[in-house]
Amino acid sequence: MNLFLQVIFWLSLGSILSSYLLYPMLVRFFAFFKKEKEAKPMQDWPSIEVVFAAYNEESVMDTKIRSILACDYPSDKISISIGSDNSNDATNDILQAWQAKENRLKVKLFKERHGKSAIINQLTAQSKSDLLLLTDANIIFDKDLLKTLVSRLNTDTQAAACGAVIHYGALPQKGISKQENFYLSWENKLKAAESKLWSIVLGLEGGAYLIKANKFPEIPPLFFMEDFYVSLRLLEQDQKVLWEPKAKVYEDVSVSPQEEYKRKVRIGIGNYQNLKFFKGLILKRFWPIGLAFFAHKILRWFTPFFLILLLFSSTQLTMYHWFYAIFSGLYMVFIGLGLFGILFAQRKGGAFLKYPGHFIYMNLALLEGFMTYIKGIKSNAWEPTARNQH
Repeated sequence: MNLFLQVIFWLSLGSILSSYLLYPMLVRFFAFFKKEKEAKPMQDWPSIEVVFAAYNEESVMDTKIRSILACDYPSDKISISIGSDNSNDATNDILQAWQAKENRLKVKLFKERHGKSAIINQLTAQSKSDLLLLTDANIIFDKDLLKTLVSRLNTDTQAAACGAVIHYGALPQKGISKQENFYLSWENKLKAAESKLWSIVLGLEGGAYLIKANKFPEIPPLFFMEDFYVSLRLLEQDQKVLWEPKAKVYEDVSVSPQEEYKRKVRIGIGNYQNLKFFKGLILKRFWPIGLAFFAHKILRWFTPFFLILLLFSSTQLTMYHWFYAIFSGLYMVFIGLGLFGILFAQRKGGAFLKYPGHFIYMNLALLEGFMTYIKGIKSNAWEPTARNQH
């Protein structure tokens, strides 16, 4: 029993540390020594269709469309296709007003909720453009976004490239904005390193990614993380998926822990859906895709279970060795600080507590996502995260 508990303890601890610290640090270290080729500007710019689904996005829709049309790209090579998923606010009125004055904009108003993946499938299937730019309603484009992303897709095997999401505005003193911004920055640096080393991204940034239209796969029904599905489907076909940090888009930083929790539950559901589809990559394509998939993503998706096993094994082992007694005590303190951090999440101050709180909150959302997934997904209709939370 003692040996069994020790195996559980060290496997759980090693898995958590490997995914959050060891793997990111090693990848970034080796990527530092590799020189990346500069993207070459194109002479003949291909046609692009910007595609996204929206539901009740009246607060951001006008700004979103203006940011697309303001991009530095040949105007006759840009079109926009938007599907409104039975919105019941002013979203449809805004879209119809824009459609009346802008012939590059196509709008499809759905009379029933379909979910994002079903809408994206319909819109992309009707496109005649060379490239598709998938995005979200609340993501605001930098004027150089399109040319920067297009310049990266200059070989037959380079199928997709994504940009970097930047939180705009000053970070509020209350809420989880600083913690969420820290995690996003850490993830962006890891994705950039993976792209530089191996030309893979796990996964494409759903807020803004460019893909060759003939490479876009049909998204399975009731799917939540369609951007990750597209990423792995391309990698499975030996296509390169790139990260371009110079391609920038902007998003209002998340403040409300409740809103972020709901979003991460949806992400968690999508994670386990993708694992079902692509688990075979771990062995079939171990280097480097399988390794990156396992170390960067799968270990994180199962961190909630590792945390539970770590708590159980460390407390049971306290009677066998002083190390486990000390670890168990520190672990209890960490959990306690995290729970206080969750309670203080909506208040000013307490930043030290909010970081362990954010980690625990994030893993609780993953755990709920897993429980929802195993019960069966009946619908992937979504409620947008509250906008302008400041």
